[in-house]
Amino acid sequence: MTEFFANSLMNGFVKSSLMGQGIVVAQLLASVFMVAIAIGKWRGLSSVSQAARRVTRDVMSGRDVLEYYLARHPNGHTPLENIYWATCERLLRLLAPDVRSLLVGRQPGVDAAVTDNEMELVKSLGYHALDEEEIRVGRGMGAITAVVALAPMLGLLGTVWGVLDAFADMGEVGSATIATMAPAISSALVTTVVGLLVAIPGVLINTHLNAKVRALTSDMEGFTEDLLGRIALEFKGRRD
Repeated sequence: MTEFFANSLMNGFVKSSLMGQGIVVAQLLASVFMVAIAIGKWRGLSSVSQAARRVTRDVMSGRDVLEYYLARHPNGHTPLENIYWATCERLLRLLAPDVRSLLVGRQPGVDAAVTDNEMELVKSLGYHALDEEEIRVGRGMGAITAVVALAPMLGLLGTVWGVLDAFADMGEVGSATIATMAPAISSALVTTVVGLLVAIPGVLINTHLNAKVRALTSDMEGFTEDLLGRIALEFKGRRD
C-alpha cells in the first residue's frame, strides 16, 4: 500500500508541469525547514524548562531575595535568570550608594527600603523583562505556523493550475476521454496531497510546541509575580 502510494506520487510528479514540480519541491524544502526549526525549538524549550525549575528553587529558597544575585552566580542567560538579574540590578541602582555597598558586602542589619514610586519602577522593569523573555521563548513558532498554513495553499494552487492546463489541452485536442484526462488530473492533485502530508504532522508539531511554550510562559509569569512580591515585602518601607 505504501509503495503503491509512493509510486503514484512519483508518477504524478514526473508527469506534472514545471509549475507543479516547482511547488512540490518548495513544499518539501519547507517541510525540511519546519522540522529543523521544530527539533531545535523542542530541545531549547526542554533545556529552558529544566533551568527554570533550578532557578526558581535556588532563588526562592534563599534567605532573602538578593542572596542568589549577591552570591555572584553566573547568569546562564535563561529567561528566568534574565528577569531576575535585570530586576535585581534595577532595585540596587535605586538604593543609596552606602546602603548598596553594605548589601553587596552582605553586612547584617542593613536598613534598605524603597519608596512606593521606586517600587513601581522595579515592577515596571520586571514586567518589561518578562515581556521580552516571552517574545524570546516564542521565537521560531511563527515560521512553523507559516509552513503549516502555506503548504496546503500552495498545493491547492498547483492543483488548480494543473486542472487549467488539462482543460487547455482538452480544448486544443477537441475531445475529452478518461484516458486523456485522468493522467493530467492525477498529476495536478499531487501538489495538494504533498501539501496535506506536510501540514498534518506540522499541526501536531505546532500544537505540542505551543503547549510547551504556554507552560513555560506561565512559569515565567508566576516567577516574576513571586519575585516582585518578595521585593515588595523586603524593601518597601519608605514614604515618598
